[in-house]
Amino acid sequence: MSKAAIFGAMTALITPFKNGKLDKAGYEKLIKRQIKYGVDAVVPVGTTGESATLTHDEHRVCIEIAVNACKNTNVKVLAGAGSNATHEAIGLAKFAQDHGADGVLSVAPYYNKPTQEGLYLHYKAIANSVDIPVLLYNVPGRTGCDILPETVIKLFNDCENIYGVKEASGSIDRCVDLLAHEPKLYVLSGEDAINYPILSNGGKGVISVTSNLLPDQTAALTHYALDNEFLKAKEINDKLYNINKIMFCESNPIPIKAAMFIAGLIDTLEYRLPLCNPSAANLKKIEEIMKSYDIKGF
Repeated sequence: MSKAAIFGAMTALITPFKNGKLDKAGYEKLIKRQIKYGVDAVVPVGTTGESATLTHDEHRVCIEIAVNACKNTNVKVLAGAGSNATHEAIGLAKFAQDHGADGVLSVAPYYNKPTQEGLYLHYKAIANSVDIPVLLYNVPGRTGCDILPETVIKLFNDCENIYGVKEASGSIDRCVDLLAHEPKLYVLSGEDAINYPILSNGGKGVISVTSNLLPDQTAALTHYALDNEFLKAKEINDKLYNINKIMFCESNPIPIKAAMFIAGLIDTLEYRLPLCNPSAANLKKIEEIMKSYDIKGF
């Protein structure tokens, strides 16, 4: 089975705000910086993009900005298109397709805790509604819902455009399980601290939070691993370990947005409630760890 796939070094984009509103110009600048430093794809309006607190109009605008920024480049747009209501996820997926996104990333339905059969039917309906590639997104720590390996593999086999899964369970065993039973599946790392172990086990890329700050390093790590230069990839992964860990000292995207503000990459440090600024202690830790890294500007 040959499937279209979006893979490699991908950035789970933050969404910048200014005075409570979407900072459109700032968002475009951030995406162009990602392009400049070598990522393969950007992922607007995922969990890191605070999609849960964006309006539907803001969500769509973010996709449009990303598509326009990546036009005439080799960088793909894997648009966030997830919801706990299947009809809403379908609507977002169709919008992404109609407005030029290369594929969609769809998070597991949150809060309503569907069965595995419900998950299968949910994703099958999304996949059948569009022609572009669909990547499943498993992050049980945030959704309260775990897409089990047998469900992932069934969807991969039954839906022509479902090509893989972003695995953010934090379990290496889960990634080994998936690829042992379906080697053609595209497994993408959704947890920066274990990017290298997932890639060295046959993962096809990363969807990174830290890459907002260090796209060049994340791209180099990923590309070395995909070229089977694992010692070089591990060396970068080891260097990134401390910053990868501190980026999750509080709920994502609180630390990464703080780091972007400290680095001068966003003009204001704003979140949508119920997310709020990090504690003073954690802000100090983030600032201290950042001193060990060469963070490129625009």
